[in-house]
Amino acid sequence: MRKADYDLVIAGGGPAGLTAGLYAARAMLRTFLLEKMTPGGQAATTFHIENYPGFPDGISGPDLAQAMENQAKKFGLAVTYGEVKKISFQDPLWEVEYEDQKVLAKAVIVASGVEPRKLGIPGEETLRGKGVSYCATCDGPFFRDQEIGVVGGGDSAVEEALYLTRFASKVFLIHRRNALRAEKIIQERAFQNPKIEILWDTVVTRVLGDSEVEGLELQDVKTKALRRLKVGGVFFYVGWLSNTGFLKGTANLDEQGYIITDDQMATSAPGLFAAGDVRKKLLRQVATAVGDGAMAAFAAGHYIESRRWP
Repeated sequence: MRKADYDLVIAGGGPAGLTAGLYAARAMLRTFLLEKMTPGGQAATTFHIENYPGFPDGISGPDLAQAMENQAKKFGLAVTYGEVKKISFQDPLWEVEYEDQKVLAKAVIVASGVEPRKLGIPGEETLRGKGVSYCATCDGPFFRDQEIGVVGGGDSAVEEALYLTRFASKVFLIHRRNALRAEKIIQERAFQNPKIEILWDTVVTRVLGDSEVEGLELQDVKTKALRRLKVGGVFFYVGWLSNTGFLKGTANLDEQGYIITDDQMATSAPGLFAAGDVRKKLLRQVATAVGDGAMAAFAAGHYIESRRWP
């Protein structure tokens, strides 16, 4: 039987994956981390993080992500860019397929995170990258001195609306309810910002424009009346989808596709662990992702040490 290429493969390089990589590498496990985009996950697309312990004045998401990556690599973590296509159990090892390659590992930690949910309305997909965005940190500077829309009412929507006021002349925060879901402290900042106007009880039904965003079609959820709002861009923050398409049939998932684990981050499959936003849990934050990653690495190490390997 072919021997394992690595002790541990980590799928995903956000805070959970990087923390797991740090702990595993320090424990002298041969660890290989796969990240399909930029290390840091959703944290790397967040302009300012102020609720991560140890940074009383906050820290930018990209800076925190870079520091985590550097620290993990310092202890020998191997990081490769590539998207995981499939994970399958080849008893007693796990085979991980990515791009056009395959590797065998004694254990796997899935920390593949989430991606923005799409509304699926006309114009959203065709104008993506042409005024439709899901990342204020990435695209905010393109909308300097323009009026733009932000769709959503949770922490991400309100935080990014506040960030976008650095560039835009006006930000319309469009929410389908009559109250925001974001933390109260963030809400207060939005209420007090003169550049933000909140459109309550309103949904976006169409993104207008041919080659670029020219406006939005809005509908009042109570009266069903339609109107148009002229904006040069729109940012959607209407929830998240778990990145677990490559796991179907391999481990137990909940109805939304999040991985079900025990308190040691173990899934229903032997040697397969999960950490971070991709896991079914109450709170998805950098702090909880870091805790998940540490626990998953420790549990994976214990699993590896407790078994005999070819």
